[in-house]
Amino acid sequence: METPFIGREALDSGLLTRHALRRRFDAIYPGVYVVTGTRITARERAQAAWLWSKRRGVIAGRSAAALHGAKWCDGRAPAEMLYPNRRPPRGVRTWADAIDADEIVTIGGIRVTTPARTALDLARRNPLDSAVAEIDALLNATRTKVADVELLTERRRGDKGIRNARVVLDLVDPGAESPRETWLRLLIVRAGYPRPQTQIPVTDEFGQTVARADMGWSVLKLAVEYDGDHHWTDRRRLAADIRRTELLKELGWIVIRVTAEDTPETIRRRIAAAWAQRGAAVPAFVNPGRNRGLKAAKDSRT
Repeated sequence: METPFIGREALDSGLLTRHALRRRFDAIYPGVYVVTGTRITARERAQAAWLWSKRRGVIAGRSAAALHGAKWCDGRAPAEMLYPNRRPPRGVRTWADAIDADEIVTIGGIRVTTPARTALDLARRNPLDSAVAEIDALLNATRTKVADVELLTERRRGDKGIRNARVVLDLVDPGAESPRETWLRLLIVRAGYPRPQTQIPVTDEFGQTVARADMGWSVLKLAVEYDGDHHWTDRRRLAADIRRTELLKELGWIVIRVTAEDTPETIRRRIAAAWAQRGAAVPAFVNPGRNRGLKAAKDSRT
């Protein structure tokens, strides 16, 4: 039997007996069941919450991002939806906001906020760093443009949290391929460097693209790469990374490879040394407005 499901419907249809329901399934939300021992994904939690709402809610926020195919969604986090119920069960977060018909799509029969509306809700309702990472992943998965979200921001300019949303959206980059890449990019910006490009195409002497760098500055031929644990546990991936790094160096690039073992201060020192090696003075490139935006976002949460 597919899960999650509404227990009452399974009993009324004769698919299950009360004994079987109690013995083989657990209630994730009141009246909504999954197979005992199921490791709940963010998508399943969203489906279960929608069933709990008697199919009336509109899945939103992180749950909508999961249904749109965003990676890195935590199945342990509460499901989120637009639904006028102020006392949802544990594991469900609801809110009541205005929403237009063109801000809703249907996925597998479930009403879900569009990627643009989902991104706006994430930007309005979450701390800056986590919101940027979540929207990076959402826009990467859906190929939605930041400009689409900004247009919706103008439509909703009187709503709560729009000021914070604008700061968040200014820092979003769908080129990030993991939350740690987003973290690294924000660290670089906060250190006073210009925003690094992401997924930089690297060409050879014939103008052919031979590799891509996670992030960096093509004008300086300086790449910064984040190596997650999978880079070291997957031997083929590790070998490919080594070959790519060697190729970039042969083409005149400086490559800084960052891992979870590196501290922020270590990363900043390595980048500063690379910029100095290129003879580039950081202050000449600093974008004060972007740093003010980061400070404003921090101040708004304190």
